[in-house]
Amino acid sequence: MKKITTIINTAKETILTESNAIANLAKLIDVSFEEAVKFIFNSNGRVIVTGIGKSANIATKIVATFNSTGTPAIFMHAADAIHGDLGNVQKDDVVICISKSGNTPEIKVLVPLIKNYGNKIVAITGNIDSYLGEHADFTLNTYVEKEACPNNLAPTTSTTAQLVIGDALAVCLLDLRGFTSKDFAKYHPGGALGKRLYLRVADLVENNQVPKVNETDSIAQVIVEISEKRLGVTAVMKNNKLSGIITDGDIRRMLTKTAEISQFKARDIMGKSPKTIIEDAMAIDALNTMENNSITQMLVVDHENNYMGVVHLHDLIKEGIF
Repeated sequence: MKKITTIINTAKETILTESNAIANLAKLIDVSFEEAVKFIFNSNGRVIVTGIGKSANIATKIVATFNSTGTPAIFMHAADAIHGDLGNVQKDDVVICISKSGNTPEIKVLVPLIKNYGNKIVAITGNIDSYLGEHADFTLNTYVEKEACPNNLAPTTSTTAQLVIGDALAVCLLDLRGFTSKDFAKYHPGGALGKRLYLRVADLVENNQVPKVNETDSIAQVIVEISEKRLGVTAVMKNNKLSGIITDGDIRRMLTKTAEISQFKARDIMGKSPKTIIEDAMAIDALNTMENNSITQMLVVDHENNYMGVVHLHDLIKEGIF
């Protein structure tokens, strides 16, 4: 077994080899890259990304990045393409072919078929003098001096370069489209950003209990309501309208002053100016209000100030927007 220091050195060498290759990749960006981006941007079709072996794995990631940033894309395996999947390519689609050598048998068969369909080809290759490099309409150079593999065999540095070029294409297209954080959230509604931009208070409280007592209810009734509804708070009502709020902290503070609770009613210990939030407000607004006021729950009302329920800090944490 290798010494730990050797393992660490190997890891560092791998990272440095790949980072140096990526830094050099910036020098290989030329007008062909710009023309490819503009052509994809102005295309009426999708982007079909294809490759074989490890390049196919990179292609699937590039497709995912394109789709999540507003460029419709699908993956087509180069081997499957020449056995039926070529039907995925439609009239206005742009095909991105990824191959380190640019000379694999599958690529040599696939490229003429695509060109016969009249589709444009963007090559991502480490060999611009290859069959793919010479027959593509746009050739993006991903040449690397060596793989990070000590035998210079396993695709490592070369696939990283392919991945980075794919990211560069996606970001350039994103920039041309004026793609914003709201657009990103639209494609990622389940993510933290999506929830910050789309999740409303009403979505959080719909499954919560709705604790409430009347002004004239006893403290014992208040304690039972807070305990049963398990939100650490209850609204106080008068004539079916919101009148105040009592938290479990209010109960504890009262009990430190007196153990004789029978003489008190809800109205005697309630806060008369509770923090409220409209039910169709954004959940992130509820979070900001809680943070600014050092509270962990708020009463939710509709536009007529009718009490609708409670939004709790735990609801926000559970949804991942805290």
